[in-house]
Amino acid sequence: MTVEISTADTALVVTDPQNDFLSPDGATWELVGESVEEHRTVEHLEQLFRAAQDGDLPVFISPHYYYPSDHQWQFGGTLETMMHEIGMFDRAGTLTLDGFEGSGADWLESFKPFLTDGRTVITSPHKVYGPESNDLALQLRKRGVRRVLLAGMSANLCVESHLRELTEQGFEVSVIGDATAAAKHPELGDGYAAALTNFRYIASDVVTTDDVVKALRSA
Repeated sequence: MTVEISTADTALVVTDPQNDFLSPDGATWELVGESVEEHRTVEHLEQLFRAAQDGDLPVFISPHYYYPSDHQWQFGGTLETMMHEIGMFDRAGTLTLDGFEGSGADWLESFKPFLTDGRTVITSPHKVYGPESNDLALQLRKRGVRRVLLAGMSANLCVESHLRELTEQGFEVSVIGDATAAAKHPELGDGYAAALTNFRYIASDVVTTDDVVKALRSA
């Protein structure tokens, strides 16, 4: 597939590139680790970050954080409830980084040179799965972005929810299908397989990391 990228109106958006999803020490590795390794998700995200940096493509990170006040919620869905129970993405508070370094909410260590480069836009956190509760759409529009290359974790939850909302908001969204992964659960099923079906139905394109890297080299 040929991907055309104009750095003037296109951005890479990555959801939840955090330890709790992508590190073997993360809170959900038992569920997502097999998929992360199968799709070489970490390797592909590093390739994308490096190519974006070299090609001057804007990068936006939509992180997932939970503060103590979020644990006062009175209801939630299946995976949402699980995330709260295991302390996934927990931070000490909105105005402090105490305990953040190396925590499950922190970036994967190998991503930090890219995400702390002073150019990457870190949005306010999304709270369940989609960007309705954060400022991602605002930040994209304020920088003239109309086309989004979407990747990150996890495929059938935050990535798919970002795909749906950004599409509804009028953005042209392509999903980088090998730069994501999802849980495999004996009862709930394979989240990646479920997401891939919906990606094909909803996204403008489903592309690979190699497609994007090649396009950036020729942009």
